[in-house]
Amino acid sequence: MLKLAKREEQIMQAFWELGKSFIRDVIPHLPDPKPHYNSVATIVKILEEKGFLDHDVLGNMYQYFPLISKEAYQKHALKDIVSQYFNNSYPRMLAYFAKEQQLSEAELNEILELIKSGKK
Repeated sequence: MLKLAKREEQIMQAFWELGKSFIRDVIPHLPDPKPHYNSVATIVKILEEKGFLDHDVLGNMYQYFPLISKEAYQKHALKDIVSQYFNNSYPRMLAYFAKEQQLSEAELNEILELIKSGKK
């Protein structure tokens, strides 16, 4: 799976939130400053080429939809981060974030409980 550029990821976040959508529906969900319609349309075409989006034709308009779920992309992106920055060690990554965010013992226990319960 290819890694997304920042603006590509922002557009995919909007599609993951909205589901099937027209480009005009996606733009309000993007951070300021809002890109021009043509810029978003260009990036949507790139996302189609990368296999992240597809479209249905409705009259003379295209309605786009995600081909890759947010969860699948998160899993892939997290694996890349763990590989690049933590020597493929999830415990090292968790220890880094716990230390960096100065998590309390109660917060660490909450994380353990979430892991044990299988919740995301």
